[in-house]
Amino acid sequence: MATMKNVHGNTVDYLGEAIVAGRYAAGASIPPEPRLCEELGVSRTVIRESVKSLAAKGLVTTGPKVGTRVLPAEQWNWFDPDVIVWQGKAGLTAEFLADLQDLRRAMEPAAVRMAAERATAQDIAEIEAAYEGMRRAVEEGGDYVKYDLLFHEGLLRACRNRMIVQMSKALGALLRTSFEISTARKDGPRNSLPLHRAVLDAVIARNPAKAEKAIIVLIEGARQDIQQVLAGRKKPSRLKAA
Repeated sequence: MATMKNVHGNTVDYLGEAIVAGRYAAGASIPPEPRLCEELGVSRTVIRESVKSLAAKGLVTTGPKVGTRVLPAEQWNWFDPDVIVWQGKAGLTAEFLADLQDLRRAMEPAAVRMAAERATAQDIAEIEAAYEGMRRAVEEGGDYVKYDLLFHEGLLRACRNRMIVQMSKALGALLRTSFEISTARKDGPRNSLPLHRAVLDAVIARNPAKAEKAIIVLIEGARQDIQQVLAGRKKPSRLKAA
């Protein structure tokens, strides 16, 4: 039997996916409570709490006379993992992926420079472990993306800046989205391994300039991989939920 939490989560997912997929256009109202209750087989309380969750994610706004209206995509919380998952299911647009690559290019090089200056022995051990997981996945099979994500999250933590560490939690879903596509290219993971190693070696060597240059090469390689993967697809890429 489904718990209330599951019912709420499923309702939020249903409505969120519908909004992100464009079934409810920006400025339009979502169906009224009675209709949603009937369609989804849930109570008004569940609908109201779900709408509150969507409002917190920036997808909708509510008012006594206007009802619940969908907000433009520019106002959505693009650091919310649910929004990223819903966009992945709806189809990843070129604009979305370009924004993501711009964000990585703006943030990761600076963070890696700091990591090269501040990383502790424990930080480096964790990044080494993530790299080893990537290597094993390439050589023996396994979840490469999982360890790729751990590698980059480890680098962001190693910069020892609390605000960037907080951002890294929000960036996780965005990075996973990028990695799911870039590693879909044949031999993509195998070819990216030495690029990751170069970043890690520069951090170990306490060489900020070299670390920054290495991460820029890695990000650019991922951008090219994404472009080539998407060029072979007629429709926007769809991703399964992580």
